[in-house]
This record gives sequence, structure tokens and C-alpha cells, in this order.
Amino acid sequence: MAGRPFWSGQLRISLVSFGIQLVPAVNSMADISFHQIDRKTRKRVRHLNVINDDQPVDNSEIVKGYEYSKGKYVIVEPEEVKKLRLETQNAIDIAQFVDSSELPPYLFDRPYFVVPDPRGPIEAYSVVCAAMRQANKVAIGEVAFGGREHLVAIAPASGKNARGLMAYTLRYAEELRDAKTYLGNIHDHSIDKKELALANELIRTHSAPFRLEDFKDDYEAALRELIEAKRKDKPLPVADERPRAKVINLMDALKRSVSESNQKATRPRTGSSPRSTTKGPRLVKSGKRSHKAA
Repeated sequence: MAGRPFWSGQLRISLVSFGIQLVPAVNSMADISFHQIDRKTRKRVRHLNVINDDQPVDNSEIVKGYEYSKGKYVIVEPEEVKKLRLETQNAIDIAQFVDSSELPPYLFDRPYFVVPDPRGPIEAYSVVCAAMRQANKVAIGEVAFGGREHLVAIAPASGKNARGLMAYTLRYAEELRDAKTYLGNIHDHSIDKKELALANELIRTHSAPFRLEDFKDDYEAALRELIEAKRKDKPLPVADERPRAKVINLMDALKRSVSESNQKATRPRTGSSPRSTTKGPRLVKSGKRSHKAA
């Protein structure tokens, strides 16, 4: 089933304007979620809204409050928030275009499909999309939804046969920690030319075209297998533990790694996925049930 629009409004580039809708590109409904359960009664634990530890508060009486001093709050009513007429609530004004290489990966947050408004013409959407693809440019603007304003990047959808536009919420500068705090103390180290050559060879032998379908959420699959085993009173899955690698010097590690990579490259492939070997859970062989997963 198609996702519902998360935001609707105008995309404006100078005097060019056309209607769009933002639809979340991520399906979070597939994630496993847990509830808090009382171990003895197996009843769900409910949380009450209370003041002074015991006085219940009705949901209709709960409002937003900003703590400007210890224990002192400014109350903000929902109606007051709705009256904030930010222009970005209804329109995305493109401030500038940039090369895609100018946006480092750590800026990107959530992806959205940019769908042309079905009630309006599609000519402007199509022309702007084609022009951005030819110029290899990304549009930068701001949009307000979800109780805050977001910096957003709009770019043609990537892929050989991709069509249309994508939007990505970006992080503002004040949201990012200073990399120098964590990486600034990494001292320069003299690089051994032979080690560097082996490292380059190791990278070469492990290089391949990226295929998203080759990567699966194994933790999610393991959780589902665990839940299904407990539900049907079957042996619980247990993960295969890889032996801890012995500490050897860097040159030996590089040589062995390159040798193993070259050996794997000469073997014929038997599976469709290069990652489908030993990763993932397996069922315990014993028929006796144990609630303690290894």
C-alpha cells in the first residue's frame, strides 16, 4: 500500500513554483517493537501521567512547557503553536543549488519521496528534475513539519532507471559535534610503503559494486526467529561465535588477509549473495528447551 503524504506544499525556485508532496521513503513498520511486561503476571505495564508522584493528570490538561529556570516553565498552548505562520509550513523556497559532492554523508538524516501534486500540472516538476539531473546539482531549502524547521536537500533520485526527485532532511551545524574534539588528537604516523601496498591490494580484492539487496537486517531476523521459537515452544536459536583472532603484527595480518581474499576470489560461487555464509542465527540441536540463549 502506498504511503500517505507527510507534507504538502509548494516548491519554489525564484518565480517558478509547483505543488509537491513529501512521502516518507523509510518503512519503520517492519521494526520489531517490545512492550514492558510484568514477568510474573505477563500483563502489560501501563504508565500514568501524575504530578506529586500520585495525582493523575488527564491528557487534555497536558501542554508543552519550556523550562527557563529550575522548576519554572513557560506554558505554550497548542493553538499558539498553530498560529506560528512560518512560510516554510506551506512552501520550500530553494535558497541555492550545490554540487552533490559538497554534502558530506553525516549531514543526511531522513529520506522522502518528492511526489508531484496530483491536482496540478507536472510540466514544471519534470523540467526542473531533468535540469537538476543534467547539471548534477542538489537544491537546498527549508521546510517546517513535525514541530520544527528542517534544512532539506532535494535531488534527482539516484539509479539507472530512477525517475523523480528525493528530499533528505539535513542536520544543522549546531546539531553536529566538533570532529576535532574526537579526531584532532590522532597523530600523524609514518606509513610503511610495503604495508600501504598490501592495504591497497586488500581493498582492491574486497571491492565490488554495491547491491543493497545483498545486505539484510540479521539482528531483526534473529529476533523474529527467537520470538517464533518461544511462541511455538521450540529450541531457541543461538549465534555462532567466531574464534577470537590471535594478535599478530600488521604486515603478517595484511599478507594473510590478501592471501585469503585471493583464494576466495578463485573459488566458484555457489550462493547468490557474497555474505550468505555463516552469518546469522542457528537452532540449537538439543531437543531440550533452554531459556538461556548462548
